Amino acid sequence: MTLDFKSLLDRSPNPYVTLDRDLTIVWANREYLKVTMRHLDDIVGRNIFEAYPSEGESYRQLRASFDRVLKTGKPDEIAHIRYDIPDERGSFDTHYWSATHTPLTNEKGEVDLILQHTVDITEVEELRRMREAMGVLKRAQAAEERYADANKELNQLRALLEQAPGFVAVLGTSEHRFVMANAAYRHLVGGRDLIGKTVGEALPEMIAQGFIDTLDRVYATGEPYFGAREEVKIHHEPGEGLQTLFLEFIFQPIFSDSGQVQGIFIQGHDATEEVHAEDHQRLLINELNHRVKNTLAIVQGLAQQSFNTPECHPSMATFSARLAALASAHNLLTERHWESADVGTIVRRALAATVSTDEDRVSCTGPKLAIDPQSAVALAMVVHELSTNAIKYGALSRETGKVAIEWSAAIVEEGTHVTFTWQESGGPPVEQPQSKGFGSRLIQRGFGVANGGAELEYVPGGFRCRIEGVL
Repeated sequence: MTLDFKSLLDRSPNPYVTLDRDLTIVWANREYLKVTMRHLDDIVGRNIFEAYPSEGESYRQLRASFDRVLKTGKPDEIAHIRYDIPDERGSFDTHYWSATHTPLTNEKGEVDLILQHTVDITEVEELRRMREAMGVLKRAQAAEERYADANKELNQLRALLEQAPGFVAVLGTSEHRFVMANAAYRHLVGGRDLIGKTVGEALPEMIAQGFIDTLDRVYATGEPYFGAREEVKIHHEPGEGLQTLFLEFIFQPIFSDSGQVQGIFIQGHDATEEVHAEDHQRLLINELNHRVKNTLAIVQGLAQQSFNTPECHPSMATFSARLAALASAHNLLTERHWESADVGTIVRRALAATVSTDEDRVSCTGPKLAIDPQSAVALAMVVHELSTNAIKYGALSRETGKVAIEWSAAIVEEGTHVTFTWQESGGPPVEQPQSKGFGSRLIQRGFGVANGGAELEYVPGGFRCRIEGVL
């Protein structure tokens, strides 16, 4: 039985076309003619690229596949190729194909014919594109949702900044144009129109005060500027002249992803009332200190008039020195607004008033430690008494004598446990005094607190005083 392969291919549901070595169409089955909407007589004897014109990538793909078959004598496949087919109206329909080119050889093994088997995958391609489009749509929807969330967060942030008690503004570009200003900032500048204007246009009084130059410097260097209670003259109330305000603020550069400055963030608060309150407090404290000094001077004058006899002169000198030590402690606390005083400063000032040129023989060691005004006055009086006694009877009464002063602090449940030590060495032999005078009793009061006291040791190596208390 002889098979009629031509008849078999003609009944196949798959498109087939046969080409010679010149790519001239020799024959095509009915399915091929059906999908290409052509008649056999229209295409037989014509070059395939003449019968089905193509250009660009489609032409290059198909031509390259034919050339590989002719050169190698082996089948070649094109998995995906767009090849448009002319319709009955003379226009072109978009088609996507998958093609297999099989060589038919002669007895010499040379390629005589090429059998092209094509599968129309247009519907598959359209489904793939629809799937991609759906993916793009989903990504777009996700991006839109993220944008909506980000926009919501931005609006919330704007609302928070708008209600912030401190003033906030954002400047964009090197010209320092207002992008945003909250209610506090608008109130600060008298409710003026700001958005879209430069600082110089919206707030011309800032130019002469040098703030535009400061903004330029922040923008150019990328370094923030801190204004600490800086005096600013500004039109704070509509229709009023320039008012002097004291502002705490920062000019903070805003950086882009590339690290370039793209704007400046301004944030701060009006410290005018605080400055005025501190000035008033300082005035009151100075007045109080002045009155204390006058009182001390009156006390000293009364003492001098009351004890103006030769036998009272030594006691009067001691009394005057103690008054001077008390006045020095008051001066130190006045400088600190009667808030606290540093132990090291208290000790050194008390020593300077008594030891004077012998300060090189006195060493002071301890951390920076602030104590309350009551303890500061008590410590100043103690150091005065200790240094006076050291000059009269102790280590500083001899050239070889020295004094080592140390203090330390530790945090405990009740507060800060402070220890102060006065150690003398190189002086005359130490003897226990037969009686205690006012100076000894003053020293034993220590820091003047209930949970503390002083320990005095009269040992051969040198007098030692240790004071402790929880402050």
